[in-house]
Amino acid sequence: MIRHIVMWNLHEQAEGADKAANIQKAKALLLSCAKVVPGIKKFEVATATPGMDCTNDLVLHMLVDDAQVLAAYQNHPQHVAIKPFMKAVVKERRCMDYPL
Repeated sequence: MIRHIVMWNLHEQAEGADKAANIQKAKALLLSCAKVVPGIKKFEVATATPGMDCTNDLVLHMLVDDAQVLAAYQNHPQHVAIKPFMKAVVKERRCMDYPL
């Protein structure tokens, strides 16, 4: 099993919308990829809790069977299709994968 975690901070304005709107759009786009390949055991997308220090705007937490499943997800056309929007609205991205 591999845990895949990605955290993003978004620009205040991008793609003609404010941060709040882009966070909701990004969340919906990510959630649309939740079942694109077999072997995804857990797929969660969450937004920051207001008022917390040292947080990120958006987080993705996945649990997958193995590296092949993660690679299939990352290269799936539906996931690839959301990358231009994410790159346009994201100010900062952090990612970590580790085996369980």
